Amino acid sequence: VVVAATDGSEGSQRAAHVAASIAQKNDSKLYVITVVRPPEGWWGICGAPPTATALAKALDQAQHSVLDLTIKDLDTEGIEVQTVEELGDPAATIIGFCSEVEADLLVIGRRGAGLIERFVMGSVSDRLAHYAHCPVLMIP
Repeated sequence: VVVAATDGSEGSQRAAHVAASIAQKNDSKLYVITVVRPPEGWWGICGAPPTATALAKALDQAQHSVLDLTIKDLDTEGIEVQTVEELGDPAATIIGFCSEVEADLLVIGRRGAGLIERFVMGSVSDRLAHYAHCPVLMIP
């Protein structure tokens, strides 16, 4: 089982292509997962939070866009591909998913987080490389 994690970035697109190629060569199932961290306070100090329905719809549309962008150009001939949409902390959710499906390989793009985010919590790719329970292939 090969898992490709995508956030729609150029690096994660390259990672998905590599993951699909590896899955083809090894006759493996490919999961393409995207995880969105629910925004906290993104509506501003004076604004009202969106309704739960509006927030869910916006997040769902964002995830579909990311997955559609990722899948549309992949060569998936001969392999089973399943897309997965999750909400939560990206690193923890991806690590949990890889354990759940007993992934043989996690393929991710290397993309730097902002300096503040990296200082406070580390980048998602760094956390995946350190804590995933399967080998991690990081694509520049």
